[in-house]
Order: sequence, then structure tokens, then C-alpha cells
Amino acid sequence: MTEIFLCVFAFMAGFIDSIAGGGGLIQLPALFIFLPGLPVAMLLGTNKLASICGTSMATVQYARHVRINWAATFPATASALLFSFFGARAVTLLDPAIMRPLVLVMLIAIAVYTFLRRDFGSFHVPKLGNVKQLSISIATGMVIGFYDGFFGPGTGSFLIFVFIGIFGFSFLAASASSKVINFATNLSAVLYFGFTGNIFFKVAVLMAVFNILGAVAGTRLAILKGNRFVRIFFLIIVSAMIIRLGYDVLMR
Repeated sequence: MTEIFLCVFAFMAGFIDSIAGGGGLIQLPALFIFLPGLPVAMLLGTNKLASICGTSMATVQYARHVRINWAATFPATASALLFSFFGARAVTLLDPAIMRPLVLVMLIAIAVYTFLRRDFGSFHVPKLGNVKQLSISIATGMVIGFYDGFFGPGTGSFLIFVFIGIFGFSFLAASASSKVINFATNLSAVLYFGFTGNIFFKVAVLMAVFNILGAVAGTRLAILKGNRFVRIFFLIIVSAMIIRLGYDVLMR
């Protein structure tokens, strides 16, 4: 019965994450609830393996239907891969909980800005020159890669917002680019957890299958419905993260 519940949550996480990010809001808490006897590191590793499978499938689905701007995406992917490792190492020196209030404020600002700007992400109009695009792409990967390795919640949503607000992408194009970068940040974590024996493979592989199914369903719906649907979904997920983090901050 435990495996059935985890598979349901894995499907939901893959579905949500493929559209607007935020799948970790569902999948990781489910693991903590249904597998309370496992060490925290093993729960995190199990979550990452299931997540990266869904993310990789979402990336493939988007690449087949949405034109990915690799000149803007690849530099961010490479720097994110490196700096997510540094972020993971920083966890041993600092308490990630110190990020909660700052992230909460940032998410509120993103939600308000996206709600007020009705045309935000509606059109794909890249607005950076080659040199500026390269430098900002690398900086984006460094900052968000480090953040994902150190804390994590909302990484996909932050990436989508940056690619729309700074690069001028549409919601669909931003979602596609965010999945590529998210795959890179998850990869370093999966390798670390795998080499240290902190993945419960029996559960992780099963959840990975359903995370992939959710990701396929989510990307197909996003591509079918278009930017307006993704915008609304994005606002819903960011609002959910605000409530979750707000609760964590107030209850501490």
C-alpha cells in the first residue's frame, strides 16, 4: 500500500514539475511521511533519482515540440552542474533553513509581478545580444545551481521566471530551458547520493516510472494548452510554495 501511495505522489510531482516546477513540494514530503524509518539522506537520494527521471523525460518532450535556445540554455546548464555541487557542500557549513525567509519574499515578489503583468511570458521575444546572453546565462547557472544544491525548493519556478523576465522567453520556452538546467543540478546530487549508498533503489525505480508518466502527461498538456495555461499553472504552484514556506517560517 505504501508503494501505491508513493507512486501516486510521484506521478503528481512529475506532472506539476514538468509544467511549472515545484514537484518537490509533493514528492519529498510524501517520502518523509510514508518512509519515516529511512535516514534523511536516503530519502533525499530516493527523491532525486525519481525526480531526475521525470525531468529528463520532460526535457525530451519539450525538445521535440518547443525550440530550445541552446545558446542561452547550455552555459547555464554547465555552470549549474558545477555550482550545485558547491551548494551541496555548503550544507555541511551552514543551515539551509536560513534561506526560508529570503526565498519566501522572492516567491511573493514573483507571484505579484506575474499576476500584475498579464502579458508576462505570453510572447517569445529574446532580447539579449550574444555576449550579454552568455554572461547572464553563466551567472544564472551559478546562482540557481548553488541554490538548488544548498536548499532547492522552487528551483524550476525561479528558472522559468528568470528566462522570461531577463531573457524574454515565453512560458513554454522558459519551461523547456528550465528542465534542461534542472536535469544538470539533479544529476550531481544523484551521483553523490548514489556513490554514498543513499538511494533506496527498490522504491526509487518504481517512483521514477510514475514520475516519468506524470512528466509526459504534464508536458503534453502544457504544449497543447500553450502559454496562458502554463502562466496560470505557474501562479498556482508559486502560491502553493508561498503557503508552504510561510507555514515553515511562522512555525519555527
